[in-house]
Amino acid sequence: MREGEKRSRAEVCIRRAEHALHEEGNLRTSRRWFEEAHQEAERWGDTAAQARAALGLGGIWLNEHRTTAESVMISTRQQQALAAITPGSALAVRLRVRLAAERDNLIGEHASVLRTLAHARATGDPVALAEALSLSHHCLMSPEHQDLRFELARELIGLASRTERRGDLLMGLLWWTVDLFLAADPHAERSLGELRDRLAAWDHPAIGFVIDAIEVMLLIRAGRFEQAERAAAACSERGTAAGDVNAVGWYGAQLVTIRWYQGRVAELLPLLSDLVNSSALCHADYAYFPALAVAAAEAGDRRLAETMVGRLRDITLPPAKNWLAAMYGLVEAAHLLDDEALAARAYDLLKPYARLPMIASRGAACFGSAHQSLGLAALTVGQVERAVEHFGEALRANQALGHWPAAALSRWRLGHALVRMGGPRDELVMAEKEAAELGMALPEVRGPQARAAGPSVAVCSNGGRWWRVELAGRTALVKPSVGMRHLAMLIANPRREIRAIDLVAGGEDTSAQRAHSAQPVLDEHAERTYVARMTQLEEEIGELEAANDLERAAALRAERDWLVSELTASTGLGGRVRHFTDDQERARIAVSKAIRRALTHIAEVDDVIGAELRATVRTGLRCSYLPR
Repeated sequence: MREGEKRSRAEVCIRRAEHALHEEGNLRTSRRWFEEAHQEAERWGDTAAQARAALGLGGIWLNEHRTTAESVMISTRQQQALAAITPGSALAVRLRVRLAAERDNLIGEHASVLRTLAHARATGDPVALAEALSLSHHCLMSPEHQDLRFELARELIGLASRTERRGDLLMGLLWWTVDLFLAADPHAERSLGELRDRLAAWDHPAIGFVIDAIEVMLLIRAGRFEQAERAAAACSERGTAAGDVNAVGWYGAQLVTIRWYQGRVAELLPLLSDLVNSSALCHADYAYFPALAVAAAEAGDRRLAETMVGRLRDITLPPAKNWLAAMYGLVEAAHLLDDEALAARAYDLLKPYARLPMIASRGAACFGSAHQSLGLAALTVGQVERAVEHFGEALRANQALGHWPAAALSRWRLGHALVRMGGPRDELVMAEKEAAELGMALPEVRGPQARAAGPSVAVCSNGGRWWRVELAGRTALVKPSVGMRHLAMLIANPRREIRAIDLVAGGEDTSAQRAHSAQPVLDEHAERTYVARMTQLEEEIGELEAANDLERAAALRAERDWLVSELTASTGLGGRVRHFTDDQERARIAVSKAIRRALTHIAEVDDVIGAELRATVRTGLRCSYLPR
């Protein structure tokens, strides 16, 4: 093959690469063609083609090459290409913009890339300016640059018609949409719809991956956790297929968000332990350290939690695209670890951004209003009145966002703060109802203040779908079970021995020959009391429904349903009270096993309550609850 044909081969590869990158949005395909073009150009000494290929290998985002070896290799190629071409050319400016943006992104700065943006404007080259606008925007993702980001996105959208590259318009619209979400603008979803419509006829996987990630975030906001988890997996697959290196990290962030609201974040401890040291994450992305701290604290691994928090303790790391999400995790970890100094420092740093939602990256995940973390930080240091103000603001902001899990959490923590101030429990009851409807678990409000505020004796109550166990300012919601009914009876009678056979709530009907030795499960007095209360409840429910007080009526219906279940479990055919045989050993075994299972379920929700009840509940032929 002649030299001219070789040179034309490099040009063909570059054109295919640029089409794949800027028109089709396929990062993986473009990298392959740019790599082949670079090799061909290097072989024949075509410095211009070599520079275009080296520039193209950077992609459209920053830090697309995560391993140290790949990153250094691409940077070296770009520096060598820059040195070999005309310094004042548009291509040289494009390379300088890329190199400056990569350096700034790595250290959380933006001064260098903004200087090169000015140079790009001076060239008059629309492509150089479009790339400078997009990369500058990428370096300005921390919350204090919101207004400047909007200006850059708007300018990019207007410039796109001059570049004749489809990807520039899509990128401008994407940045604009992301900025609207980051600002909690009510028109954000409208802008997302416009962008989605543009991709309907001709896909752009690089942009489409980000859109899919935002859609996952919206599903989580709606509390549709199972659908969100399926969508997150599909989004990750799409990102991987397109060659986006964020696919792994974003999927992890989405799983963390889902599991957090489900009360299952401790399950992700192995995954997060791997992710914090993974080359798949950006070097400047430190949000996974506090995420691992929270998971470790929830799992009872305090040492690991403190190690992760220790890496961010001085919080001198530069604000970046995940700064608010990292701060959310840091405040949660500080609360779980009773770290008042860290909570106070985090409060001061977060205060200027109270009005913003805590969103990770370009919309991969959202933890609701920053007021949520400000309230929790205030609560951790004992500033209850200030916490009430922030939680109230968080509740209103999360409702406006349509982030219903975050709203339920805000209401829950608002309720705890109000109770500490001597207020009613109305917000707590409503939060529990909202959480149950969403299928989410509400975390505990911990810390020295929480422990001091609560009773030393456990309280157990039934709300219909959940048993509620309270101890020392902590609360655990547990699904109904036979063991929970036994445990509730013991807790309701502290320091009193109750025979195992009297706790049993089911069994075989006794025969007439053995009736003399049978023990009723529900005595006549208890049965009469239950029936009388049910009659009273029916009347009150009717009055409340007539007055359109549906919330209180629903609460009374839950109590009525519980009484019905108790009577049903304790009666046999024809409504006769069930009896058990005199086999006390069988009762002992059945009750002991049921209570142990109930304690295990409680510990899975709250290890502190579980440990305390295990230490104070005695089982055997006679059972008791002996609070310390």
